[in-house]
Amino acid sequence: MNFYPTPLAGAYIVELTPFTDHRGWFARGWCKNEFAQIGHTKEFVNLNHSYTKMKGTIRGMHFQRSPHREIKLLRCIAGSVFDVIVDLREGSPTYSQWFGAELSARNRRMMYVPEGFAHGFQTLEEDSEVIYLVSEFYAQKSEGGVRYSDPAFNIQWPLPVSDISEKDAAHPFINETFKAL
Repeated sequence: MNFYPTPLAGAYIVELTPFTDHRGWFARGWCKNEFAQIGHTKEFVNLNHSYTKMKGTIRGMHFQRSPHREIKLLRCIAGSVFDVIVDLREGSPTYSQWFGAELSARNRRMMYVPEGFAHGFQTLEEDSEVIYLVSEFYAQKSEGGVRYSDPAFNIQWPLPVSDISEKDAAHPFINETFKAL
């Protein structure tokens, strides 16, 4: 695996290093020792899988508050998505800044999202699927989100929004009584 730092400290784009032969390819998507080189020490406790039918759909921007802040490692296994993270760490020099990258079944890239970030994505193709490892069990009382269209972030989504859940569309703006993570 190759780790490429993003402009937001602690977040990485991870590229697989496939072994290829006449049968196809094989690559390791997770290695505790390799991820320790970027400072990852937590155990992943869940593997989640999402399927999104319609191109242009947004899922996010989600996070969990302390004591259930989570690390995520995401990969698109069908179709493609524009994956976005927002730094919500109090005192961070990149607080409220965002970063986005295309993850697709073709490019096999992954996004490593540290604790204290909001995360979401927009599907760039119909029938897109994302799998992600998370370091904490889901805790409804710690669940949170910020608005995908918050002008404080000015996220440049690549497509017009075709669909978003009522819950995600109603997340608060960052300046509406939001406490940093």
